Amino acid sequence: KGQYTFEEKKLYAKHYEHENPLYPRVFISQLKTKEFSKFLQEIVKNIIDEIPTKKLNSESLVYSGILWSTPSLEVYNQLKEESEYAGWLYVNGFRANHFTVSINNLDNYTSIESVNQLLKDNGFKLNDSGGEIKGTPEELLEQSSIKAGLVKRSFKEGSYEITGCYYEFAKRYPDEDGKLYSGFIAKSADKIFESTDAS
Repeated sequence: KGQYTFEEKKLYAKHYEHENPLYPRVFISQLKTKEFSKFLQEIVKNIIDEIPTKKLNSESLVYSGILWSTPSLEVYNQLKEESEYAGWLYVNGFRANHFTVSINNLDNYTSIESVNQLLKDNGFKLNDSGGEIKGTPEELLEQSSIKAGLVKRSFKEGSYEITGCYYEFAKRYPDEDGKLYSGFIAKSADKIFESTDAS
């Protein structure tokens, strides 16, 4: 339904949604590899070349995890220097990097502020890049997210903890026609991406 470009992070994304508004939206992004170093391009080419052809044409590709040989911690760290996104994908593979909770569908919490407070009260660290709340009611969308937790991953050099997946929280507002806004705001999504940053 929508297309988005993230100049700073060198990403392109699309979002898809079912005609039934209760079904989840799907947001798929891709790294614009040609805008990065030869090193990053070579690593991406190598891991793609390792993916079995039958997997490339499979509906299960998007949740298949790592389809290439065991990652190298050294390569991971080099990729992260250029792009946290590239580093994350290299060690986590094909999988959702986050899920979004619709505040509009919650019974006991109606504002993003109350949800954020609940999260903080329960020990979750919020992604405060661009502020804890991204977007405004005037933009018809407010978003926040927790920082990704650490997960243990296997590397050629041994097992290490790196950032995994996270949860986002969204509050949507009605447009002039009274319909809830269904899109995304690129500048807000850009900051939400930073939920997987290691720092």
